Amino acid sequence: MEKFCSIVRKLLKAKEDSGLSFEELGRAIGRDKVWVAALLYRQAVASKEEADKLKELLNLDEESYKAIQKIPLRGWETETVPSDPVIYRFYEIMRVYGPAIKAVINETFGDGIMSAIDFSIDIKKQEDPNGDRVVITFNGKFLPFKKW
Repeated sequence: MEKFCSIVRKLLKAKEDSGLSFEELGRAIGRDKVWVAALLYRQAVASKEEADKLKELLNLDEESYKAIQKIPLRGWETETVPSDPVIYRFYEIMRVYGPAIKAVINETFGDGIMSAIDFSIDIKKQEDPNGDRVVITFNGKFLPFKKW
């Protein structure tokens, strides 16, 4: 696990040193900013073409370049309750609203789940005089449970 975390630190340091935002990196490789962030946190996998471009943009060493092309260990950081306030709020949202979200999905679509594989996220800033708002859209394919 320590090796895994050291790669993430190297990737994030390379991004910081480049001065490029997730959005700029995403535009450069034809991907969304959230997907690029997930990639650098080793929760996604880059194609060779994406990795080649990122190697150039971020001046990645060979170990980091190879790491972003390997299938990652997804969800590794969720073994305990998250302590980062932003991540904890998502955990809290799912603890409080998760059963209601599930009930509405099942009432609307039937017995099934929302895919986290055929899935995208969009994050936008909505300006508001009472304090800016974070607007997050989850867009996942509905997958019905199969009977056999």
